[in-house]
Amino acid sequence: MTDISHENVPSRARRRFPGISSRAYEHPADRSALVALRRLTGFDTVFKALSGLLPERSLRLLFLSDSVRVSEAQFAHLHDMLRDACYILDLEKVPPMYVKQDPQPNAMCIGMDEPIIVVTTGLVELLDEEEMRAVVGHEVGHALSGHSVYRTILLFLTNLAVKVAWIPLGNVAIMAIVTALREWFRKSELSADRAGLLVGQDIQASMRGLMKIAGGNHLHEMNVDAFLAQADEYEKGGDLRDSVLKILNVLPRSHPFTTVRAAELKKWSETRDFQRIMDGHYPQRDEDKDASVSDSFRESASHYADTVRTSKDPLMKLVGDIAGGAGDLGGKLRDKFTGGGGGAKGGAGGSATTDGGGSPEGPQNPEEGPRKA
Repeated sequence: MTDISHENVPSRARRRFPGISSRAYEHPADRSALVALRRLTGFDTVFKALSGLLPERSLRLLFLSDSVRVSEAQFAHLHDMLRDACYILDLEKVPPMYVKQDPQPNAMCIGMDEPIIVVTTGLVELLDEEEMRAVVGHEVGHALSGHSVYRTILLFLTNLAVKVAWIPLGNVAIMAIVTALREWFRKSELSADRAGLLVGQDIQASMRGLMKIAGGNHLHEMNVDAFLAQADEYEKGGDLRDSVLKILNVLPRSHPFTTVRAAELKKWSETRDFQRIMDGHYPQRDEDKDASVSDSFRESASHYADTVRTSKDPLMKLVGDIAGGAGDLGGKLRDKFTGGGGGAKGGAGGSATTDGGGSPEGPQNPEEGPRKA
């Protein structure tokens, strides 16, 4: 990593956030999932063991030897974006960035001691300048939040799980931690998307980038409002069978579904919290040591309560009904699983929870656990 030379940072008409803490943009589900991950049986042991064993030096040599390092001489436009993103988020050192030949659009931030950012040629070729700026800010957000450490462990354990899959029960313990890490990292992606918006400061560019990742470089064939409508349709999801399928579909993934990311980011961009950051009011990094853990827990608990209360997902609506002491639970379960409408036992109380309508928008699955990139 190299020190930032601020006088050479490209001039941008964008707000800078001196001393900003990652707490300013971290999604409550990200923080809660990380707490749950650290409480997972065996995780501390694995983490301590791997911290000194992971071949980070080998990883750095691999990218140095088989990728293109971004600099003033190579991919200069990415170099400017990276320095600009670090300047805006006030990251003291600029992480090394590499461009890797791979047609699949992807980016990651890895490293145990110091983060490394890697972007694929597929991503570089797909996105325009402002869309790419949001992605670079996304990865710098991962670096500022310290996500690269857990991402590196996840990569290592995923590979290890494949190698020991033939050993009876040898894969079970590893996959439990891998599954928890994946869940946390999916949550952390929502935080990094917010960091990308703070760097790019262009919600339309962020939306376009996510649409392109989902549907390719065909913007003339796509529409942001229609794309966000897909997220709403996905969340409503029909009946409980669809809710279960959603969980099964997302478990092996490293990222949340793209429409869900777009909807979450758009929602956050319209909140008072985002506006306060843009106005210069945000938690400071030098206050992190004094931050209240109990306040973080309360914020996370409030987030999950709001998620259950406002979600359109059938499973989350049922959880809300149970928490609220709704009557005729058997009838509600029957209707939820069969997609049945009104007419359930219990009169109006039964039909009100099976029509799937009337609830304001809410975030995605509030399960605790780690997320992956």
